[in-house]
Amino acid sequence: MERKKYVVIMAAGSGTRMGGDLPKQFMEIGGKAILRRTIEAFVQACPGITVVTVLPEVHVGYWRDYCIKSNFICPQIIVKGGITRFHSVRNALSKVPDGALVAVHDGVRPFVSPELIRKMYERAAHVPALIPVLPCVDTMKMLEKKKDADGNPVLGEIPGAHVDRELLYGAQTPQIFHSEILGEAYSQAYDTAFTDDASVVSAHGKKLSFVIGERLNIKITTQEDLVLAKAILEVICRS
Repeated sequence: MERKKYVVIMAAGSGTRMGGDLPKQFMEIGGKAILRRTIEAFVQACPGITVVTVLPEVHVGYWRDYCIKSNFICPQIIVKGGITRFHSVRNALSKVPDGALVAVHDGVRPFVSPELIRKMYERAAHVPALIPVLPCVDTMKMLEKKKDADGNPVLGEIPGAHVDRELLYGAQTPQIFHSEILGEAYSQAYDTAFTDDASVVSAHGKKLSFVIGERLNIKITTQEDLVLAKAILEVICRS
């Protein structure tokens, strides 16, 4: 039997690194909220997908009003965020049944392509945990925080430390799982080492599979990212 598709859209952050009164997921680029563009990518890729949107409790009403005023007609299960991302995902998984394919995606990654989404869901039917990654293109340095002679914080080299760039990949979202596997993994106690869903599942002893992600699938976190996002959107609209 084919597994039903779910997506958990993580948009519970306060957006403090962006600045301003409105969290970044609700900011607009090209006349649409970033969060709306993100959800639309999944709905376009997989019509009939069940969308679970995780929001800050104080902005649930704002988002509902936005959807009504902007005529964004997309059925969503709204879930209130927890004290950490881990707890927010755990809250969302209470709305996802066993036997499904569930993607977890950052609400501020609006440029993930429908093609990648479809390709990942197709492969995820056959593997329990599928993670998009990109090879590292920068030269990496291992540094440690030190203090100079005047007591000012500086970065210094670690003698003998070397990083092989060929072994380094950056993880993206969406990360797609068999829902029962992800649910079991999130029954663990919280650990600060859990930086994404893949790390939670790996700590639970499950094997991860990987696909190459997309360079334009950026996470909009800072003002600089917002400038880049607007430039990407202009290129997409012209193509």
